[in-house]
Amino acid sequence: MKLGASMKGAALVMARRLPGLLLTLLVSSIFIFSAMYLAPGNPVSALTGGRQVSPAAEKALEAEYHLNDSFVSQYLHWLGGAVHGDFGTSYVARGQSVGSQIVDRLPTTLLLLAMASLAVFIFGVLLGSIAAIRGRRTESVITTVTAVGMGIPSFVAGSFLISFFAVRLGWFPVFGPGEGLPDQIYHLILPTIALALATLAYVAQVSRVAIGNELNRDHVDTAYARGMGGGWVIRKHVLRNAAIPITTVCGVTIAFLITGTAVVEQVFQLNGIGSLLIDSVISKDLPMVQGICFVAVIAIVLINLVVDGLYGVLDPRVRR
Repeated sequence: MKLGASMKGAALVMARRLPGLLLTLLVSSIFIFSAMYLAPGNPVSALTGGRQVSPAAEKALEAEYHLNDSFVSQYLHWLGGAVHGDFGTSYVARGQSVGSQIVDRLPTTLLLLAMASLAVFIFGVLLGSIAAIRGRRTESVITTVTAVGMGIPSFVAGSFLISFFAVRLGWFPVFGPGEGLPDQIYHLILPTIALALATLAYVAQVSRVAIGNELNRDHVDTAYARGMGGGWVIRKHVLRNAAIPITTVCGVTIAFLITGTAVVEQVFQLNGIGSLLIDSVISKDLPMVQGICFVAVIAIVLINLVVDGLYGVLDPRVRR
């Protein structure tokens, strides 16, 4: 009964948040398309690879890709296709749709994000909990280590991991995503560490503060005074009440991981969506950049929607 009420409350919270998130998605789509529309350079030059073409061929390309239409007309045409999963045709890979190339690269990126998100949630919350509960020297050590971890950029961490663990020790492969799920997981261990390191440290810091604040509350002292066990008090009174800020920061950091995949995939040559985005920016493949950015925004909006739903499960006050 309690679980059913929690799920119903979560659904209601998500329903209330959905219109605002859809509006966010619409505004983001305008910014994404506008940025690409205003980007310097000639789309025809990107289509032809910089080669000189005849005026007739140039007009044919402009007509094919609707380059002579007004901004509003181009945006509505692009948005209408994007709603149905059609982001147009790549300027560089002529004849190939943007959507098909994104789908081909998506599994590697999703697996990397899943592994990094699990590492951030499990180890970040675990370290923060240990620091808050143990206190004193343990808290000082974990706080210092995580503070250093937050200051290490992912490309620096990736370069060190490749140099030490892949090249010097030979424990892991240097580049590539691998083939087959077990081999892919093995290949993605170092990229996962590089991607998750800074955000894991941040989650640990927030978890330490949130759990530490709950440990100092009066109702926790009262529970201990009544003779309740430490493990029960921590589970029922401390971790549950600290779950809201921890859930919030985990949702934010997972969204941050999505943007961080581009650098990590480029460092480890993983051929995921992130590296495809960088290659597309360099080659001025505007439809590809627009498609990848819009997919990333959709993922971030969905993460926010899930986090809002979790609020309804974790805290009855949110449901009311």
